[in-house]
Amino acid sequence: MRKKSSIEIKNRRASFDYEFLETCTAGIVLCGGEIKSIRAGKASLVDAFCYFQGGELYVKNMDVAAYHWAGAWSRHDPKRDRKLLLRRKELRKWQRAVKDKGITIVAVRLFIAENGYAKLLIALARGKKEYDKREALKKKDLQRALANNDF
Repeated sequence: MRKKSSIEIKNRRASFDYEFLETCTAGIVLCGGEIKSIRAGKASLVDAFCYFQGGELYVKNMDVAAYHWAGAWSRHDPKRDRKLLLRRKELRKWQRAVKDKGITIVAVRLFIAENGYAKLLIALARGKKEYDKREALKKKDLQRALANNDF
């Protein structure tokens, strides 16, 4: 049994820009240098989103830095599209949901599971309006004030 990994890369901007309707954990198809970079914490989910192509789900704009010790033959493109692994039933359900106007799939969190594999938490999301974002900021400020007892 492996110990719990402390690697957790979050997309903080996603929760500010989108309202999450449903979440799901997906596996990622990676090459050797990519998993080593993720374990070193050298990945970013800024502007990462998912799209369907040929009945399969891919994540775009997920940046995984090149592994420092990798040889020339194992270098990878940091911004390449990576295939996500989901059950066929889930893929069909999410593909139907994305056809609705204003719905997208965003990458929320990248982590190493207990079995040692990299997993991506993805969310079915609807974009927030400007006034929703302001309301979220007010709530956050109020909670921070209550936590610090700043009345």
